Amino acid sequence: MTVAPDFAVPFFPPGLFDADRAALLGIVREVGLDPEQRFILGRRTAAFEAMLRADLEAADVVACSSGTSALSLVLRALDIGPGDEVIVPAFACAPLAASVIGTGATPVFADIRPDTLTMDPDHAGRLVTPRTRAVMPAHMFSVMADMPRFTELARRHGIRLVEDSAVAQGGVLRGVPAGLWGEAGVYSFVQVKTFGMPGEGGVVVTRDAELGAKVRLLRNHGQPPGQRFLHQVIGINSRFDEIQAAFQTHRYAEFPARLERRAQIAAYYTERFAPLADRGIVPPPPDRDGRCFYVYTVLASGRDALAAHLAESGIATHVYYPHPLPAHRAFASYAPPGARWPRAEEAARRHLALPVHHLLTDAQVEHVADRVCAFAEAHA
Repeated sequence: MTVAPDFAVPFFPPGLFDADRAALLGIVREVGLDPEQRFILGRRTAAFEAMLRADLEAADVVACSSGTSALSLVLRALDIGPGDEVIVPAFACAPLAASVIGTGATPVFADIRPDTLTMDPDHAGRLVTPRTRAVMPAHMFSVMADMPRFTELARRHGIRLVEDSAVAQGGVLRGVPAGLWGEAGVYSFVQVKTFGMPGEGGVVVTRDAELGAKVRLLRNHGQPPGQRFLHQVIGINSRFDEIQAAFQTHRYAEFPARLERRAQIAAYYTERFAPLADRGIVPPPPDRDGRCFYVYTVLASGRDALAAHLAESGIATHVYYPHPLPAHRAFASYAPPGARWPRAEEAARRHLALPVHHLLTDAQVEHVADRVCAFAEAHA
């Protein structure tokens, strides 16, 4: 089938930063020729952190080299290490469990809810032991985890609450921004995230100024801000780039509009797909509260057939996690013998992400929805 160019729908938009090309080139020149010759953790990074801190009303925002390193820094700042257990979802991105293992602690895998695909608070609660130091729910695709219940779970058991909000910047649940429900959260700025950039980076966000200060110390080899070659603790290199800091500051004013466009596309998809549940295609729960619209994901009984059908119409799709984390060789030794995570396994078999980025035209969005509905009708 030959697809008309106007209806080719890329999953990752190739021209994501084209509108800001002149600004980016100007920033590269400005930073490169700055007499200060400060290319990491300079005044532009400080200004970027301050902007986010004020917007979120957070105690601290600490820019670092990636969302993954942000998670690791939070766990280290909480003194989690050997002998400790951290409860994480079985269906999630690998760095979630890897960051726990990197501290010497043990990840304990909890199953997910079948509707939101986020960690099930009930199952997580049953996994708490005397060794449990923290619970780390993750927001998934377009839906935030049930943070009120995880807050209560952490309070009831006296454990730490770390929020993997890497995909959820801009999400708000019950008036609380993603990242600020737990003792600390993280955002990732990798290209395809809601506030993605042309490079790697992330931040730690927290309401705890003392915890923020510990993260800030750890991200630069244990050196206090402004004091080079004075190492107070063993830290890591997780520093932020000045060019990216200036570029993200430049782009931040348009972030709400980009996020709203994603929300509108997601709402349209959900309206179109809601009647398809009895035909094997289930959209995310309809709501605007607790949504982040990083990725729009359906559950499809014939997932691979649906992906092939959409590809024939020029629509790119993506399968993020084809296996639950305990099924990977890297994490298999942390899975109890014979243990199963049936909802995570089902999500791995059925989930399919559709294009939802803000550069999609209305015609492209309608094309995606039409082809999904046509598949459901043909395979009813």
